[in-house]
Amino acid sequence: MTKNIYLNDFFSKTAMIKYASTKKAIAISKDNPGELYPDFDFFVELLNSENQIIKWTAIQVIGNLSKVDKKKKVDKLLPKLISFLNCGKMITANNTILALSEIALNKPEYQEMIFKEFIKVEQYNYDTSECRNVALGKVILALGKFKDEIKDQKDILEFLERQTNNTRASVKKRAMKLLEKLKPHK
Repeated sequence: MTKNIYLNDFFSKTAMIKYASTKKAIAISKDNPGELYPDFDFFVELLNSENQIIKWTAIQVIGNLSKVDKKKKVDKLLPKLISFLNCGKMITANNTILALSEIALNKPEYQEMIFKEFIKVEQYNYDTSECRNVALGKVILALGKFKDEIKDQKDILEFLERQTNNTRASVKKRAMKLLEKLKPHK
């Protein structure tokens, strides 16, 4: 039994109720993560859900809960979360990129490791190469939150440089824009 009774609605047979509760959990985890932290283990269980929306919700919520994770529960989950980057599914990877960037913000000791995992997305196979490109766009957006931390990291700069040749125009543009922001200004 969870502390927040509405979380039981995740298992409702009525889609509208089920998905309204997932949206509510994401919103609460962003705005008031301490309210959901007692239910951390509930969300860990949902990482194995066959229902993709429930799984994506759990990934996002866990990322947001990293803000209040004094017990270092998120730390133990990092290998599992990172494995979702290479699961072949773009939306799962995109939710994971979002969650890992939150974790990197809230737990700076993991930034370097997370950034190295982000640039590996370039090598992963998704349903299509266009799906990989979308995920790469999410990686670039995530890295953009860390301009000071990445401005001197050769592997990240090389990754961004490679993405300036991406076949997806929005990814190419994001990479060029971020590289421009990272250049030392005179």
